[in-house]
Parts: sequence; structure tokens; C-alpha cells
Amino acid sequence: MFEFLWLEMFLLVPLPLLVRGMLSSASNENDDALRVPFFNDVSSLPHGMKTVRHSKKGKLFIMWLAWLVLLFAAARPQWVGIPQKTAAKGRNIVMAVDLSLSMEETDFVDGRRRINRLEVIKNVADKFIEKREGDRIGLVLFGERAYLQAPLTFDRKTVRQLLDEAEIGLAGKATAIGDAIGMTVKYLQDTDSDGHVLILLTDGANTAGVLKPLEAADIAAKNNIKIYTVGVGSGAYKVRTLFGTRVVNPSIDLDEKTLTQIAAKTGGAYFRAKNTRELKDIYEQIDKLEPVSGENVFLRPVKELFYYPLFLFMILGLLILWIHVGLPVFPTLRRKA
Repeated sequence: MFEFLWLEMFLLVPLPLLVRGMLSSASNENDDALRVPFFNDVSSLPHGMKTVRHSKKGKLFIMWLAWLVLLFAAARPQWVGIPQKTAAKGRNIVMAVDLSLSMEETDFVDGRRRINRLEVIKNVADKFIEKREGDRIGLVLFGERAYLQAPLTFDRKTVRQLLDEAEIGLAGKATAIGDAIGMTVKYLQDTDSDGHVLILLTDGANTAGVLKPLEAADIAAKNNIKIYTVGVGSGAYKVRTLFGTRVVNPSIDLDEKTLTQIAAKTGGAYFRAKNTRELKDIYEQIDKLEPVSGENVFLRPVKELFYYPLFLFMILGLLILWIHVGLPVFPTLRRKA
């Protein structure tokens, strides 16, 4: 539906007439005539150069058209679309992703291609973030250090892009789980919301940082922050060698006990992701456990249209300037007798 935001701007339509009347009355009071010293020079221009002549009515028409177009743009024309449903209130969800060197382990399979742990987290988390309409999403990346990569925002596209650009080893080689939780708690303390959620994804144990994971979990619980921990990495499997069969466990460093305790202290849950399918299921479970809160409201998308008449006004302004200056047309070519 087409509408104007500031319809009262059209009350200014007669303004040029009022200004003209005021200027006319002021000029009548002044007896001095306006003298143009170069009039004789202009009148003596060669006949080969013709100036553009316009009628007085034509000039007034263009000037009035420009004024109306300007008012049209100032009234802020808009196209208001069909109402769309959106959540009135959501949760603050921060995702903390491990970037330590152990995330390079290629123990996940995507189709026929083997991919590392960070790649599968990116692929699955991308879809999870996309569905969190109504929630504010933040991103914390950690290795030996933890830092806030993306503050809480409704701009899910930007968060997905920042996660996609994360690289293994960017924050150091080791794993500081406690510091990642502490960083998130410190940030969320100053944020007003009924529910804070932290999703912590790691494939190892706490090997760096100042704050111990369980101490950080206690602080999170006091600040009403629920933590869901996700242990990433495939399970043990047997391989054949020249010396027989041996068991290989790529997730031997995963501290499931600590991750379970962190989740229990904060009222969350611990999940184990041994393959891509399990990781997708975990996100679906979290999505059900942490639904968007609040009733739905309907918002109508608005598209601004003022720049179209504004562009037309600029063209008319150049035309008025061209008329006022009186630019000459190309010289006429005469045939020689």
C-alpha cells in the first residue's frame, strides 16, 4: 500500500506565491530601477549564435513542477507491505566455539568428504542461527584466550559470516574453557533479558586460561545463565596395522565429566556429538529446549520511495539553471551562395 509519512508537507504548496507577493510589495516601495550595464553587449551578439528562448509560462510551469516534486519527496512516500509475523521477545544466546589446534582433526564425514571438527560446527551452527528468529545471537571464540567476536545482535547474517571466517589457531593452540565462560558471563551481566543461554562447543579439556571451568560455571549460575555443553569428536574405532588391530580414540582428550558438571550447575545439559547427524540432532534438541519466548507480533515492511522524486527534482533543478543562464545552442550552419 502506498502512503506518505509526512502528508502535512503539502500544506507548503502555496509558499512560493506568498514569497512572491512579499517580494513584489517590497520592490514597489523602492523607486530605483535595476540597470543592466551589459545589456547593449548582449543585444549585439552575432546572428550565428542563438540563445535559447523560453516563454514565461514555460518557465513558471517547470519551476512549479520542481517545487511540487520537492514537496512530494519531503512528504516521505513509502510502500508498506503485508504484515509479517515476528517474535516480540526472545532470548540472548551466545555461542562459544573452540578454535584450538585439536579442532583440525578430520574425524567427521560430509557425504564422501572428510572434514575437520570446526567445519562441521560451522555447517550445522549456520542453520541453527538462521532459525533463531526473535533471538539475539552473540559469538565468543576461544583457544588459549577467549574474546568476543560478535556482540548480541538480531543480525543473524553477520554472526553467521563471522563464524564462517573463524580459523583454527586464531586464539592460540590450547583450550581455555573457563575463560570462555567467564568472558560470556562478564558480557551478559550488563544485558537486560529474562533468559541467557550459552552453547559451548569444544573437543578437549581445559588446558589454559586463568579461570577454572567449574568456578566459571558457579558464577554463570549466580547470574542466571544456562549453559549447554557440546563435546565434539568421533568415538573410538579399530584400525588394522602390520602388528594387528589397535583401538584409536580421536576424542581421548575430551573432558566429558567437567562438561557434564558445567551443564548441571547451570541447569543446562551436556550433549555428545560423534558425527554430523548427532550434532544436527543436538541443535534441534536445544532449539526445542530454548524456544523463542513471548507472543508473536506483526510488523509491516516499509520501503522508502523518496529518492525517486528527489532525483527528478535534481534534474528539474539543472533544467531551471540552464534556462536561467540562457546557454546558447549550437551555431546554425549556413550554406554558401
